Amino acid sequence: MTPSLGRIAVLGGGSWATALAKLLLGNEERILWYMRRPDRIQEFLKYGHNPVYLSDVTFDTDRISFSDDINRVISEADTLVLAVPSPYLLSHLEKVDADLRNKNIVSAVKGIVPEQNVTVTDYFLQHFGCEDVRMLAIGGPCHAEEVALERLSYLTIACHDRERALLFARSIGGKKLKTIISTDVEGLEYAAVLKNVYAIAGGIVHGMKTGDNFMAMLACNAAREMRRFIDAIAPCPRDICHSAYLGDLLVTAYSRFSRNHNFGSMIGKGYSVKAAMMEMEMVAEGYYATKCIHEINEAGPHTEMPILDCMFRILYEGVNPHKAIRAITGTFC
Repeated sequence: MTPSLGRIAVLGGGSWATALAKLLLGNEERILWYMRRPDRIQEFLKYGHNPVYLSDVTFDTDRISFSDDINRVISEADTLVLAVPSPYLLSHLEKVDADLRNKNIVSAVKGIVPEQNVTVTDYFLQHFGCEDVRMLAIGGPCHAEEVALERLSYLTIACHDRERALLFARSIGGKKLKTIISTDVEGLEYAAVLKNVYAIAGGIVHGMKTGDNFMAMLACNAAREMRRFIDAIAPCPRDICHSAYLGDLLVTAYSRFSRNHNFGSMIGKGYSVKAAMMEMEMVAEGYYATKCIHEINEAGPHTEMPILDCMFRILYEGVNPHKAIRAITGTFC
């Protein structure tokens, strides 16, 4: 049977959800859009843009069916694009009683499902009985802010059904957004999680003013560490230099748009972890990812991950960042 995307819905009200909705409306006549807060929906309809995130991006709201009822949106849609920050994902999914078995699920979530320590696609397979061939994942390198600014950007679309991935790629592609197709769903999801951890590390060393030479070594070793972990937990042929892995790692570790880099930079400058989190206006998903990946690796596959372990000591055990970073410099090669 030829796959079809049917009616597409965006779930989430943040910057990434807003950017993806804008891309979809470049190719789709209409979309459905779930936002948790009805007051945000009313403001969106009144002003023609998201009142909080990427507010310079305008929309033709006549082409959007908004709802704060997640089950209504799921029931009316055939393809669900999840763009909810991972720490809040379960609070949304716990409300779901609609049948998801025949839905296409597109994960744009750059994190592990909290308390479950599984990827988003695995969670939908295990808890909602979804079909593996209907599970898709979006990878970078791509910042929502640069999509909004209509700068040339790239996304990787992964699905075990290549034809389904091509269909979704066409639904978001355009002159300023190029797409790449992959079948490495698991690897792409883990890369999207790990790059946030390494972006915090990059931010910390930037805040500490260790210099470009050390930053380059950190990024290089982070890529090796990412490859070791992903190859161990989701073995398949892959090139870590592909844009979905190394490219996403680099843009997140270096960019001023990266909330994880900025979070780490504050810690490197002397903020406590708690103070840095309070200062952030958006979620730094790498904070939560650090604990999840640390626990996953401790349970197996037990790969060598000195940078991840260093971040865990800083973020969760209160170790001084200068001391923790110095302790791993001898492991770099």
